[in-house]
Amino acid sequence: MTEQAAYEHNGQPVSREAFYAIACDPARSVAVEACAGAGKTWMLVSRMLRALLDGAAPHEILAITFTKKAAGEMRQRLQEWLEAFAEAPLDELTRELVARGISPQRALDKREALQNLYRQMLASGRPVQIRTFHSWFAALLGTAPLALLQAQGLPANFELLEDDAEAVREVWGPFLHAVATSASLRADYEAVVARHGRSQTHKALAAALSKRVEFDLADGAGVVDASVPPFQVHCPELAAFNEPADALQSDACHQRWLARAKALGAESNKTPQKAADAIIDALACSDLNLRLDLLRKAMFVAKEDRLSKNLEKFPAAQEAEPELQRLLTARRQHDAWQHQQRMARLARCLIAEFAAVKHQHGWVDMNDVERTALVMLADPILSGWVQERLDARIRHLLVDEFQDTNPLQWQALHAWLSGYAGSGGGASGQKPPSVFIVGDPKQSIYRFRRAEPQVFIAAQAFVRDGLGGDLLSCDHTRRNATGVIAAVNHVMGAAQAQGETSGFRDHTTESTDPGVLLRLPAILPPDSAGGGSADPLAWRDSLTEPRHEAEETQRMRECTQAAAWVAAQIAAGTPPNEVL
Repeated sequence: MTEQAAYEHNGQPVSREAFYAIACDPARSVAVEACAGAGKTWMLVSRMLRALLDGAAPHEILAITFTKKAAGEMRQRLQEWLEAFAEAPLDELTRELVARGISPQRALDKREALQNLYRQMLASGRPVQIRTFHSWFAALLGTAPLALLQAQGLPANFELLEDDAEAVREVWGPFLHAVATSASLRADYEAVVARHGRSQTHKALAAALSKRVEFDLADGAGVVDASVPPFQVHCPELAAFNEPADALQSDACHQRWLARAKALGAESNKTPQKAADAIIDALACSDLNLRLDLLRKAMFVAKEDRLSKNLEKFPAAQEAEPELQRLLTARRQHDAWQHQQRMARLARCLIAEFAAVKHQHGWVDMNDVERTALVMLADPILSGWVQERLDARIRHLLVDEFQDTNPLQWQALHAWLSGYAGSGGGASGQKPPSVFIVGDPKQSIYRFRRAEPQVFIAAQAFVRDGLGGDLLSCDHTRRNATGVIAAVNHVMGAAQAQGETSGFRDHTTESTDPGVLLRLPAILPPDSAGGGSADPLAWRDSLTEPRHEAEETQRMRECTQAAAWVAAQIAAGTPPNEVL
């Protein structure tokens, strides 16, 4: 199937050889989007190899990936290649160099250099920098001025938390104590819990805590408070009122509704007469929100804000409909605004208490590291000093699995690299480093760590427009079975046809193995035929057992089924390491 392989350079088809030659050229800045099995790590390590051959010192190469395991595998692959090439015959070295984009004639000249590279690496005493994002950011943090740490609320002597689960567990006690001792926060908490339940309230607050850096940045820019506008913005005619229902208190409004009740009561049908009586009862109610509820019940159908069928033909009802709709819409907006404001205040308190817990223990978490790195690289004064050090040390930047980059990590990288955009030199005036990013947005699996596949699109645009680099894409895999690729094409093609994804092109494969496709039976929703049904009246201890949303329950059942299947395969003799 290789003749159908999709290799593109800046949107145009190219040969496989040209594709890998561009990807491995350390003089170019390149963004590679490639499917599973396309050799992404091979390209990245080959690029390191060529950079070393072209005279880069090992420590001038910085490769960033997302896990310690991935960094270790990358380091191991480079080590194994160098060891093998030190002992390989010259003809084999020629083939290896040509495979990495070096012309056959130049490969003849580079063979001995490749053979000697391992010895030179050992003699240099400084290895290639292969790090996780967090370890690199932490190294930057170690050079931060004391004043910057203080400004960020970080201790001068800190312990780096790679897992913040312990701190998260510890924060709820101080948070609830702070809520209990503040009348305003307690009112916020009680109002949200009364409406949504304690479990869902804490789940929402935990979500805000998990994205505390983004929350703080958005809050500082005024985005949090502005994200849900008050009802007066949508209904300026109600701007004089604190709540939409307050509009029902005016004499003019009272007289309008009395006139409508009188007109409806004069009709011969029972339906308008009942509506008239209900309006009179509503006007006698002193609670204005309850009055609005009663007016709605008198005029509208149960589940939509529109006149009931039997009232549509009466002029008084027709006149009342838009006014009542406007008040109900404004009240929903007001409820949403109130909820947003309450949750924002509670989230601020939770995040502040979390910072206090960390400070008390001398802890710094990964969010702190990312945020401080961003400040160091983006601050107009401090960034010059940091960038000059980076310019002097790093000539080649490579980022693996770029689809798992979160927005904050990309902003920090962008703050450094944007100094080169269109200028040809960084803070020190040196030549910009070559940049290589590689990944596959379809394989983004770290959303729970705030990864955002859209960042890949932004980075591609920067490499192309800011650094004058190249965009490569490959939809050809060297390893996946034909049956697997056919299934991927079917599923992704259907998703694209339904507008759930974009940019997908059919994949091809080098393999001729048909493979084996297994499918677990579909799990039907609990309320569908054959899917069983949960007893809605079953007792639940709300103190220990959270209320489950339908989607969550469905996911749990799918996970249980998949786990049972995997356990059965292992019990039948399949080695665990053969199951992904």
